Amino acid sequence: MSNNTSIKVPFFRVELGEDEINEVTAALRSGWVTTGPRTKQFEAEFAEKLGVSNAIALNSATAALHLALEAIGIQRGDLVIVPTMTFAATAEVVRYFDAIPVFVDCGADLNIDPDKLEATLSALEKNKPVAGLKPPYERIHAMIPMHYGGYCCEMNRIREIAKRFDVIVIEDAAHALLSKYRPDGNSEWENAGCMSEIGAFSFYANKCITTGEGGMGITNNQKYADRMRLMALHGMDRDAWKRFTDEGSWYYEIVAPGYKYNLTDIASSIGIHQLRKVEELRNKRYEIAQRYNEHFNKLNEVEIPPNDESTRIHSWHLYPLRLNLDKLSIDRASFIDELRDRGVGCSVHWMPLHMNPYYVKTYGYTADLFPVAEKEWQRLISLPIFPGQTAEEVAHVCAMVEEVSNTFRK
Repeated sequence: MSNNTSIKVPFFRVELGEDEINEVTAALRSGWVTTGPRTKQFEAEFAEKLGVSNAIALNSATAALHLALEAIGIQRGDLVIVPTMTFAATAEVVRYFDAIPVFVDCGADLNIDPDKLEATLSALEKNKPVAGLKPPYERIHAMIPMHYGGYCCEMNRIREIAKRFDVIVIEDAAHALLSKYRPDGNSEWENAGCMSEIGAFSFYANKCITTGEGGMGITNNQKYADRMRLMALHGMDRDAWKRFTDEGSWYYEIVAPGYKYNLTDIASSIGIHQLRKVEELRNKRYEIAQRYNEHFNKLNEVEIPPNDESTRIHSWHLYPLRLNLDKLSIDRASFIDELRDRGVGCSVHWMPLHMNPYYVKTYGYTADLFPVAEKEWQRLISLPIFPGQTAEEVAHVCAMVEEVSNTFRK
């Protein structure tokens, strides 16, 4: 083992500046700490940044996905296509409606595989069995592609398939603020989250920007936006936060059984200034990714993430390194333990959903039904990548991955 164990690199470290701290202090001094003027400002600046007409600030990306499905009218028994290689939230919001998540395998880029997506939709349309499910089926209503780690899905194919099967697309862009996509090197760039009916972003502590906890739903569809705003705060029939201002009224009516998903002004105070430096934060992660790529590309024991810069602008929310296990004498768990012993914090994103006990029990999934996801997750390691990561910390991660690879090379 390396003698250099004095350096400890966490998986993530939150970096907040004086602008965020001063804005939170100002919000506290204003006496307005729940949803109010700063949240409305954050929404307006977010919508302008992404070039959309509506941004709805919420307490999580999970809330954004839930409200998106509610807005498009998901009903009990409806089918919603979901990648198996995603976080729990992408599928659990489907279950909130007693609707059915239909899993699809990933491709080599860890995003939903368009060919398998098309094959799954064709089978469902013809009332044929698909993995975990048997006919008869209710309507196929939506799909939720997720941009893994901030690397965009093949949205051109996905949109074409969705149009052909008359399915609404909702983007899980939790990882993908400032990620961009184009189908070829000559077309215009499009922002992640803006390539579908509704997009959902996360502002959890380690995301592209943070509000501590928080999220945002975006859409150019005014009907969907109005419904999401209504349902985000108890189904009240007017801007509830204005009740306590000079321009508001004490009177309101409940017109739907809504939820409690609003974002506070304290959280939005952080988000306003995080958003203003989002390009700087992304560029710092990009620089770290480039250093990792250059170093790890020389090692036969590991594989760097895919990154076609002619068609993708990567947010680099995650840096998912893949182990070439056939070239190593240890498995993924042991590799992580070795890195942690050397002061490198790691994580894994994620065990595919169909392998989790709830979905195994509910739908009878077995691991072999989605072979790419099963294979890839066994060799995935998410390395530290965050804007405040120092050059010394980056160098330490590189050196320790190389050391473990060399020590346990077959």
